[in-house]
Amino acid sequence: MRTRPLKVALLGCGVVGSEVTRIMTTHADDLTQRIGAPVELVGIAVRRPDRVREGVPAELITTDATALVKRDDIDVVVEVIGGIEPARTLITTAFEHGASVVSANKALLAQDGAALHAAAEKHGVDLYYEAAVAGAIPLVRPLRESLAGDKVNRVLGIVNGTTNFILDKMDSSGAGYSEALDEATALGYAEADPTADVEGFDAAAKAAILAGIAFHTRVRLDDVYREGMTEVTAADFASAKQMGCTIKLLAICERAADGRSVTARVHPAMIPLTHPLASVREAYNAVFIEADAAGQLMFYGPGAGGSPTASAVLGDLVAVCRNKVAGTTGPGESAYTRLPVSTMGDVVTRYHISLDVADKPGVLAQVATVFAEHGVSIDTVRQQGKDGEASLVVVTHRAADAALSATVEALRKLDTVRGVASIMRVEGE
Repeated sequence: MRTRPLKVALLGCGVVGSEVTRIMTTHADDLTQRIGAPVELVGIAVRRPDRVREGVPAELITTDATALVKRDDIDVVVEVIGGIEPARTLITTAFEHGASVVSANKALLAQDGAALHAAAEKHGVDLYYEAAVAGAIPLVRPLRESLAGDKVNRVLGIVNGTTNFILDKMDSSGAGYSEALDEATALGYAEADPTADVEGFDAAAKAAILAGIAFHTRVRLDDVYREGMTEVTAADFASAKQMGCTIKLLAICERAADGRSVTARVHPAMIPLTHPLASVREAYNAVFIEADAAGQLMFYGPGAGGSPTASAVLGDLVAVCRNKVAGTTGPGESAYTRLPVSTMGDVVTRYHISLDVADKPGVLAQVATVFAEHGVSIDTVRQQGKDGEASLVVVTHRAADAALSATVEALRKLDTVRGVASIMRVEGE
C-alpha cells in the first residue's frame, strides 16, 4: 500500500462540505483501505471564516481559494460551492496544477461541461460529478460506465425533490400550489427563493448532463426546453385522476426514432399511476432509463441534502483517488455521436387540453374542426356545462408539439372559446 497520503482540497463548507469533512475524518481508516493509500484533507476554502462549523478543524480554513488550488501537492480538489464563477476558474486552475476534480456543480457542468472535460483531458486528470445530478442516487457512473456498451434511448426522471414534494402534497391532500409550497418551505425542502426549483432551472441543468452522457453528444443548458410547475392547479390533478394519472415535473431526454437527433426537456406532465415514477413520493428522486439491451431500469433515492450529496461526492473521491494511485484516469467526455438537439416543436407526445367555452350547440364541432385542420387527432372529449358556460377537456393522440401549439393558437381565436385553462403533456405510456 502507498504510504504517502493523497492530499485533498475542499472548496466550500456549507451543508454538503461540512458533511464531506465529517465523513473524511470519521471514516479515514476505511477510506485508506478502499483507496490503497491514506487520504488527507489539507485545506478548506470558505467565504466566511468566522462562521461556526462544528467538527471542522479551524486550522484548515482559508479564504484564499486560488492559492489553495494552486498548491502543487494537492491531488484532488472537491468543489461544492456551486454557481459559475469563481467555480469555473478554480476548477480549471486546479487542472493546470495537476489536480483531479470532484464537483457537485450542475449549473456549471450543464453550461461548460465540454470545456471542462477538454481541460481535464489536456492536463491528464479526472473530472467526476456524480453528485451534480441526483444526490446519493448512483446515476452518472452507471450511464457512463455500466451502460457504455448499450444504446440508451430514453431517460425519464424526477430529479428535483422540492417540486416532487409540492406536487405530491397537491395530489394527496388537494392543497393548492401556494399552500403546498409553504409547507415545503417550512420543512426546509424549498429555499426562501424557490425559483430555481419550481421554474425548472435545476431540473433542466440535470437534464442537460444526463442527455449528454446517455446519448454521447453535447447538450447544453440552452438546449433544454423548460417549463415550471407554478401553474399546475387542483383542477389539473382532478382531471389527471379521472384519467388514472398523477402529475410530476419530469426531465425527459429522448433519442429520435430515426436516431438522428435528441431532445431534452423539463415540464409538468401527467403519467399513469401504473408507471413506476408515479409512486415516487415527497422529496425523493427517481430516474427511469430505457435501453436496447438492458431494457427498463429505475434508480430511486434521496436526491438532495447534506448526507446524500456527500455520499455521492465521497464515492467520486474514492474513484478519483484510486485512479491517482494506479497512475491512470477514468472515462472522460464521450461526445462522438455529435447528434443535433431538436427543438421542442419536434417532440411527439399526447396532450390534455382544458378549454373554457360557451355552452351552446356547435361548439364541440368547431373545436374538433380546429384540431383536424392542424393534424392533431382527438382521443377523448369530456364536456360539462352550466349557466351558459362549459368546460371542454380534450385528450389527443400522439402529435408533434408544434402542431399542438398551432392548434391552441387557433382555438384562442374562436369566439366560442373563452380561454385555454391548461395544457398538460401526457407521458410514460
